[in-house]
Amino acid sequence: MERAPSTNATRLLKQQGIAYTAHFYRYEDRGGTRVSARELGVDEHAVIKTLVMEDDQKRPLVVLMHGDCEVSTRELARLVGARSVQACKPEVADRHSGYQVGGTSPLGTRRAMPVYVERTVLELPRVYLNGGSRGFLLGLDPRVLSGLLTPTLVDVAIAKS
Repeated sequence: MERAPSTNATRLLKQQGIAYTAHFYRYEDRGGTRVSARELGVDEHAVIKTLVMEDDQKRPLVVLMHGDCEVSTRELARLVGARSVQACKPEVADRHSGYQVGGTSPLGTRRAMPVYVERTVLELPRVYLNGGSRGFLLGLDPRVLSGLLTPTLVDVAIAKS
């Protein structure tokens, strides 16, 4: 088995004494959670994507969403008190998070940002989220995210069409 790379995310988990499993897959540009779920043989609903977004004032925020869902940006904007919310351009997301898009972890980001987690993510028995590099996911109990990220729980999921 490959050894987990040392990233800000894995260092944070080790420092906090939180158990996780390392999962590697062949990264495909623009493949998203569909590819990682297929490669790992897990339900795409349990693969959680980390989205770096910004409001109309260019304030960054992080959204954790099921891989098989999209974010209702209209609903999210309403919840955060903004006129609009949209995904950051990749280079802007990279600057905020300290990670490369496609490998963004919500753990150990360069800049502290508010985190919004789709409520049903925490109901899953296990989730797979990015570990800080492309082609590397962390498997963990989603309840640990509450302690690590102090997120705001939201209901902004839209099923992918």
